[in-house]
Amino acid sequence: MNISNIEFPDKPLFLAPMEDVTDPAFRLLCKRFGADMLYTEFVSSEALIRSVNRTQQKLTIYDEERPIAIQIYGHDPDSMAEAARIAEEAQPDIIDINFGCPVKKVAGKGAGAGLLKEIPKMLQITSEVVKAVKLPVTVKTRLGWDDDNKIIVDLAEQLQDCGIQALTIHGRTRAQMYKGDADWTLIGDVKNNARMKIPIIGNGDVTSPERALECFNRYGVDAVMIGRAAIGRPWLFSEVKHYFATGENKPLLSFEEQKAILKEHVIASVKWLDIDDEDPENNPFTLSECIINDIYNKRLKGIIHSRRHIAATPVFKGIPNFKDTRIAMLRAETLKELFFIIDSVNI
Repeated sequence: MNISNIEFPDKPLFLAPMEDVTDPAFRLLCKRFGADMLYTEFVSSEALIRSVNRTQQKLTIYDEERPIAIQIYGHDPDSMAEAARIAEEAQPDIIDINFGCPVKKVAGKGAGAGLLKEIPKMLQITSEVVKAVKLPVTVKTRLGWDDDNKIIVDLAEQLQDCGIQALTIHGRTRAQMYKGDADWTLIGDVKNNARMKIPIIGNGDVTSPERALECFNRYGVDAVMIGRAAIGRPWLFSEVKHYFATGENKPLLSFEEQKAILKEHVIASVKWLDIDDEDPENNPFTLSECIINDIYNKRLKGIIHSRRHIAATPVFKGIPNFKDTRIAMLRAETLKELFFIIDSVNI
């Protein structure tokens, strides 16, 4: 499967773009465990044009992550085109347009999935972005606004006509948000539409190797995108790849190995958000022991940022009377405090 001149292996696995989740620290972990395509957190076109620091920071990508897409969102065609040009300067491999985010602060302002109610504007935005950049442009969207407006089969053709080079479909409507089950039937209908020539990537409720393989075999998609199931479990990609290759489930990482990966992610988040890397040749996510000791007792943004991964991880699932320990983890503000709690957990 190819997107423009980017070649992917058989049955490629994509990491879904997720706000406050898919920063470089998490992306590089997923890449190490087998993710074939990465996406940034979504980037507001208006904030990017205004040079908001936090938004500009989202454009930071590393060669080890490639191929990677910068995902942008907004409601104004001119602003989206300008944002795409700015994003292109960061040298991603793809510019992706978010027409799928269902949250009120995005969709309610006519961006993300909100454009499923304004198809002409969605198509105008897509055409303007395609014209604005030399990189391949892709789109991520949903089945439609609600159950009475599942328009994705026709919409996919219209988006293809705008010049996009791949389409990702989340198998829910905007009205569903993230509730209920993802419906892959219409994703399969889009893929099996003889008029569709671009790759179709399916997304929604892929939580196991078995489900990932079923999505490829049953619906014929070109790639499968994994989102929330990878939070706190970046090794899921390696489990899926092993199952594809052998037909057997990969032996689970030990409890200690899983805890070590969670701690590695926390350190990487600290490096990303709290420590300036003055040596561009240095691996951006390796901390020497002396650096760790220097910051061991400080309150750090990286810890606060990465705690959601610890909250979501299945590593501690099923441990009796774990509630108080989980709360303590989510309240920890220093590496010393958090790592002491993690190290003290046994099964």
